Amino acid sequence: MLGDVLDALAAQTRPLDDIVVVDNASTDDTPRLIATREDVTDVVTMTRNYGGAGGFAAGIARALARGADLVWIMDDDTVPAPDALEALLAARAAYPGTPALLAARADWTDGREHPMNVPRYRAGLCRAQRRHAAAIGARPIRTASFVAVLLDARAIREDGLPLAAYFLWNDDFEYTGRLLRRRVGLYVPRARVEHRTAAFGNSTADPGARFVNEVRNKIWTFTRSRAFGPVERAAYMGKTLLRWGALLARSPQRGELVRHLVTGVRESLNPVPATSEVLADTAVAADVRAIEEARP
Repeated sequence: MLGDVLDALAAQTRPLDDIVVVDNASTDDTPRLIATREDVTDVVTMTRNYGGAGGFAAGIARALARGADLVWIMDDDTVPAPDALEALLAARAAYPGTPALLAARADWTDGREHPMNVPRYRAGLCRAQRRHAAAIGARPIRTASFVAVLLDARAIREDGLPLAAYFLWNDDFEYTGRLLRRRVGLYVPRARVEHRTAAFGNSTADPGARFVNEVRNKIWTFTRSRAFGPVERAAYMGKTLLRWGALLARSPQRGELVRHLVTGVRESLNPVPATSEVLADTAVAADVRAIEEARP
């Protein structure tokens, strides 16, 4: 799928200035494939798998080190339509302000909007703010997944990178929530990508051992992150507890999930390591430190 993604990026109606690929300790022929691509301008090779959170943090750090003003991030199973970037940039230019984040619509392989990637809409906005977004065919959002979001480098420099310690799950929830706590984020449905996951579904599916990450990272988000205010934390945590309860109630592996829940709670008692600490021995260590040390 990586080849399809790179083909789609090369075919964008608004050409990309740089394409940075993070090879997260792949064990297949990814290095060979990347080596054949003249459009890939930089490759970050990780010596071990740092998960989605570490991979995105590494890629964003390298993009900023290369002078990016805007960073468009996506998984290697996300294939953008030819005009996806053009649509995001058009919405950004038309909005009367500077959005920190613009999210594309992610469809599954059959054209249905993928429930895994539907952004959380922002409540409590004044009528003028809602009208400004609607006028350009967009909607204000509070959080988004990492599937094809366009990030403003200024917001990244002010609030830092994704937390690589999350490894997997909720890293995008925490990070986009942090970026958008006091900034504008927009969902732009006319910017389309295809998210080629194996199945059509969302986080209500039985996660197996990854439930440890779900529990630990959610608790870290609600107790250690500045992404959400007190009312938001209470509301999101309430919904999370209800979802966990429903998941446990219908799971045929309830005992195993309970064990994962206990492990996640236990791990959440530890401090969240800084991203510079997690990625200290990687090729982007200096890039990460430069961002973290320059934060106001």
